[in-house]
Amino acid sequence: MKYFARLLLASSATLFAGAACAGDWFPYDAAKIDPPFAADGKSVDVKYVPLEKASKPWKLCVSFPHMKDAYWLGVDYGVAEESKRLGVKMNLVEAGGYTELNKQISQIEDCVASGTDAVIIGAISSDGLNKVIAEIAKKKIPVIDLVNGISSPEVSAKSLVSFYTMGAQAGAYLAKKHPAGSPEVVVGWFPGPAGAGWVEAANKGFLEAIKGSAVKVLQPKYGDTGKEVQQKLVEDALQADPNIRYVVGTAVTAEAAQGVIRERGLQGKVDLLAFYMTPGVYEGIKRGFILAAPADSMVIQGRIAVDQAVRILEGKDYVKHLGPKIFVVDSKNINTVPQANILPPEGFKPVFN
Repeated sequence: MKYFARLLLASSATLFAGAACAGDWFPYDAAKIDPPFAADGKSVDVKYVPLEKASKPWKLCVSFPHMKDAYWLGVDYGVAEESKRLGVKMNLVEAGGYTELNKQISQIEDCVASGTDAVIIGAISSDGLNKVIAEIAKKKIPVIDLVNGISSPEVSAKSLVSFYTMGAQAGAYLAKKHPAGSPEVVVGWFPGPAGAGWVEAANKGFLEAIKGSAVKVLQPKYGDTGKEVQQKLVEDALQADPNIRYVVGTAVTAEAAQGVIRERGLQGKVDLLAFYMTPGVYEGIKRGFILAAPADSMVIQGRIAVDQAVRILEGKDYVKHLGPKIFVVDSKNINTVPQANILPPEGFKPVFN
């Protein structure tokens, strides 16, 4: 069957219709923001179908904050596979962590200087890249904002989900379990690296979702999404407050906390919840060690960003601001949710070219 590039309004088809395998991931249920880039934009359901092939082997520069966890490995899988499917060239760099803003800027500058047709950025900081993006825009090179969120009005498109919604879904899950009037529960909250746009959005969504419930959230504990950093934060929090009933935070937080909970004999006393999905969180839910996590289909975010870049370069219609639809995975649906497109395949190694 030949697929034509098009966007169709969503129907009642199931979320993963047409996404059974990596080579045939579309059409995919997504949500576009109208007007694009607006904080209060309306979400409109769409079916996303990418181009069949690029008209030429365009050069794409892709910049990630790091490759230290499976989340960005999943985004890498999406970017690499869609570049291959469309027939374009991809060069990916990673800065090494959320403390390395200057390195990310330098890597992007080098990538542009070496010759690229478009730049796809998973930003370390929502504001910190605005100057370099302005310089790239002057060269008429499209910039795609991938996953994390960039405040610059000079980006050409955004392929991301609302981390406000991701945080809110995690908060709503707890609020439903512990409504107003029920006994108070204490939550240790680990939203990720301070200053990152996605972290602040998730923090706001989570805190607003638990308002009016019996959930008491301790002061947020910020930190890089390296496993050692998150493990230390969790250990310190449990040591400081033995009344913690839930540890909620990044996927790395939930993954790292599993060992801490076992070592301290706190199974059944302290439960874990993440506000986004990784293979480790997926397995944790399957094994009953993690309660739940919203899935943002990070693989598809990477694929869409590549398709947006090619569409812009070829002067074709494109949606400026959209991302895959979000849904919560827990023990009730973990065995029926297909893994394709929401996670990288087992054994996938980082692809930089």
